[in-house]
Amino acid sequence: MLDKINLEKILFLDIETVPQVYDYHELDETTANLFQQKTRFKQRGSEFEGEVYGENAGILAEFGKIVCISVGYIQKPKSGVVHNKKIRMKSFYHHDEETLLRDFAELLNEYYSGPQNLLCGHNGKEFDFPYIARRMLILGIKLPIPLDIAGKKPWEVNHLDTLELWKFGDYKHFTSLPLLCHIFKIPTPKDDISGADVARVYYEDKDLERIKVYCEKDVVALIQLFLKMKGDGLVEESDIIYS
Repeated sequence: MLDKINLEKILFLDIETVPQVYDYHELDETTANLFQQKTRFKQRGSEFEGEVYGENAGILAEFGKIVCISVGYIQKPKSGVVHNKKIRMKSFYHHDEETLLRDFAELLNEYYSGPQNLLCGHNGKEFDFPYIARRMLILGIKLPIPLDIAGKKPWEVNHLDTLELWKFGDYKHFTSLPLLCHIFKIPTPKDDISGADVARVYYEDKDLERIKVYCEKDVVALIQLFLKMKGDGLVEESDIIYS
């Protein structure tokens, strides 16, 4: 199946999210109560409320927000020129989530709204794609065509997911992107932060640029993994173009 997919039509993406407020005690009473209800099976007593909030708020679209969306695509070779594949990277990152999401929606509508276009993420179907769509609806942003999937049949939804590809139908199986890169021998640079550090870097260090770099590394790793799954060669670091 992957052999039939046009690489140039795929937009690979990853998002970074944080809680809407850094400290649980900053929540108003109603929001705090609703968070407790949402996470009731993870609650272990009032002394752990802040811990549960820190671990979960950022990954719940109702209590978190997106601070960065990094995207990458395989650049089409110039006519008559034979060379290695190139990856083009771009990031949408902003302290104002609405601005970030409107810019991203504009990209999708302008360049990735055709029937041959695809979005690809690692665990994208369970996390990235629905999270983006939910945050857009909350902020009153009209869903771009690739994310407006209500009423579509499964085969009409142009979403790819490397985690789903690796599952081969096994719904109990989860494998992280770093682990897949390791077993496929995909070289990845050592990160100075992990996903667990993003909220701290955002709120305490106020270093959105650092988060963007971390997010872009994940997208590059995602593209390389997809190429491996497709049976293609990897893209050289020198052929990755950042804008």
